[in-house]
Amino acid sequence: MDEFDVVVIGAGPGGYVAAIRASQLGLKTAIIDKEWLGGVCLNVGCIPSKALLKNAEVAHILRERGKDFGFSLDNLVLDYSSAVKRSRQVSERLTKGVGFLMKKNKIAVFMGSARLKSSEIVDITDSEGKEQSLRTKNIIIATGSQTALFPGVKVDGEKIITYREAILQEKLPKSVVIIGAGAIGLEFATIWNSYGSEVTVVEMLPRIAPLEDEEISAELQKTFTKRGIKCLVESRVQKIEATTRGVKVSLVSKEGDQTIEAEQALVAIGFKPNSQNLGLEEIGVEFSERNFIKVDDRMATNIPGIWAIGDVTGKLMLAHVASSQGVLCAEAIAGKATRPIDYTMVPRAIYSQPQVASFGYTEAQALKLGMKIKIGKFPFQANGKALGLGDYTGYVKVIVDEKYGEILGAHMIGPEVSELLPELSLAQQNELTITEIHQNIHAHPTLSEAIMEAAAGAEGKSIQI
Repeated sequence: MDEFDVVVIGAGPGGYVAAIRASQLGLKTAIIDKEWLGGVCLNVGCIPSKALLKNAEVAHILRERGKDFGFSLDNLVLDYSSAVKRSRQVSERLTKGVGFLMKKNKIAVFMGSARLKSSEIVDITDSEGKEQSLRTKNIIIATGSQTALFPGVKVDGEKIITYREAILQEKLPKSVVIIGAGAIGLEFATIWNSYGSEVTVVEMLPRIAPLEDEEISAELQKTFTKRGIKCLVESRVQKIEATTRGVKVSLVSKEGDQTIEAEQALVAIGFKPNSQNLGLEEIGVEFSERNFIKVDDRMATNIPGIWAIGDVTGKLMLAHVASSQGVLCAEAIAGKATRPIDYTMVPRAIYSQPQVASFGYTEAQALKLGMKIKIGKFPFQANGKALGLGDYTGYVKVIVDEKYGEILGAHMIGPEVSELLPELSLAQQNELTITEIHQNIHAHPTLSEAIMEAAAGAEGKSIQI
């Protein structure tokens, strides 16, 4: 039986990063995955979807905005299958890179399904049924999550689909109902609408992007509506059924019952953890009421030597959170001092058109907690770089402590705002104030000047508006 210091189960952004950091710290490390290196994110998630979104951006400009840029195209042909093929090439390049990193860091890779026999032994069964076991001092569970479904809904991969089928299919749906207005639903709405599909987004809560600042959600819905994307909020799906021509989605909303027919329905209502059938229950690992694995600030479970990171913990189901947890966990195993993750202040982004990016408290959350705040806001329509790009929807909004100027949150909608987050999140993490953001000289013309101007606005010192 091969012996290791650390065995990681799951090779996604959390698992493979944890394995690399563990190896860097001198721990003999192995990693197991039943499907692919890189996990969902690199193979059928965040990476290929961003490639599709770039194609969608170009398609939207060609279809809708040629006149703005001084060109016209007769008999324009958009090949959606080519966009999907390019996204697969992007994905394959990165997954090969993960394989290279495993070799570089001398990490043993095992492909197959894993199950804990004890807190020290992991059994592996490969695709051909061959079995082997590994002995280890530490086990990191990084098995991720899977799409949550409605009771009674059966995904057939053609008419009723999840993100996985959506990202791989080369056929463009003529019409689609997207159930769920979180990041996945909004990004696919952007992609398909850009290519001319008829898109309807259905959300049970009162607004799309329901976890974002209320003003951001309103601005995004306004832009989506202008693009021709129909948004139905406060609408609960009662039934999804496949028909001979596509799907029929039955809804109950504040306007009453209604039925929508389309070629496809994408279910994007959320995720549930891949925490079952791993042998965890048998050895006494504790779970939350929703089957997430309970961990402390070091990613340790209640069983010594068993750790968990990423979506399976339910802390914040984002790839970069899993990676950060992976590094923290590996360092904790190696006996290094660690700093707990402040999940409220973790940056997050939706790569729709326009993009949404945020971290920290929303205005409503801050007020509900009794915080005394001031707000700075700056529109991209007053930003020279955004005007030059022809992409000036949205604004930067900062939430600031009234007395000390501490940064409590930032909420942005507009061009490439996901790239603007680090300045503010780094400042917050290192206890810089909004004054120091304002006083930092920003190159001109750049989109980042909107951050400087929003910071100035929070102090009543706006120059450009």
